[in-house]
Amino acid sequence: MPSLLPSPSSTKPLLSRNVTIALSVVAVHVGLIWTLQSGLLIRAAEILIPVTVLSQLIDAPAPPQPAKPQPPAPPKPPAPTKPTPTPTAPVKPAAPPVPAQLQPLAVAAPAAQATVQAAPAPAPSVPVPTPAPAKSSTSPPTASTAAAVVQQPSSNADYLHNPKPNYPSLSARLGETGRTVYKVWIGVDGKPQRAELVSSSGFPRLDKAAYDTVMAWRYVPGMRNGVAETMAVNVPIHWELRS
Repeated sequence: MPSLLPSPSSTKPLLSRNVTIALSVVAVHVGLIWTLQSGLLIRAAEILIPVTVLSQLIDAPAPPQPAKPQPPAPPKPPAPTKPTPTPTAPVKPAAPPVPAQLQPLAVAAPAAQATVQAAPAPAPSVPVPTPAPAKSSTSPPTASTAAAVVQQPSSNADYLHNPKPNYPSLSARLGETGRTVYKVWIGVDGKPQRAELVSSSGFPRLDKAAYDTVMAWRYVPGMRNGVAETMAVNVPIHWELRS
C-alpha cells in the first residue's frame, strides 16, 4: 500500500514557494506603506498657507500751526541814578585872634551947642459942613403890608358836639394815665386830614385811643385874614382816673 505522506524531497520546493509568496506580500505592503507616506509628505509640502496682508491707514500729519507772535517785553525801567556826593571843602581852623593894639585916647572935642527949632504951628482946621439928614423914602406900612391875622383851628366850639375821649377799659384797670399830644392837620372844611404824634403818654393803648379821638372830632378851620386855610394845630388829650 502506498504511503499518503509526502516525501521530504517533495516538500522543499513547496516551502520555498510559500516563503517567496510571503516575502512578496510583505514587500508589496512595505512598498504601499512607503508610497502612501511619501505621497502624504509631498502633498503636505504642497499645501499653500494663505498670507493675509494687513493694511493700516495712517492719517497725514496736520500742518504745523504758525507760531503766535509773543508780545514785546515791556521796557525795563531806567536804573535810578545814584546821586553823586558833592565834595565838601575841608573846614579850615579858625585863625587865632590878633590882640588889639592899644591906641592913645583922643582928646574930647568941645561939645557943639544944640539948637532947638520950634515946630511950625499947625494950620487952623476948617470946619467940615455936616450933610443934612436924608429924607426917608419909606412910608408907614399900609393895611396891605401889615401882619396877616391868623386864627388857629379849634375843637372847643360848643356847636361841634365832640365826644369825650374813650378811656380804654384795660388801661383803666391797670391804672395807666398820662398825656398824649397829636399834631393834627385841619382842612378848610373842618375835618382832620392826618395826625402826627408829638408827645406820648407812655402807653400805646392810650396813644391809640387819643389818635382815634382826634381823627373823629370836628374842628373850626384855621383862618388867615378871614379866609379859611389848611393849618396844623396841637391837640392834647389828658388821661386821668378819678375815684
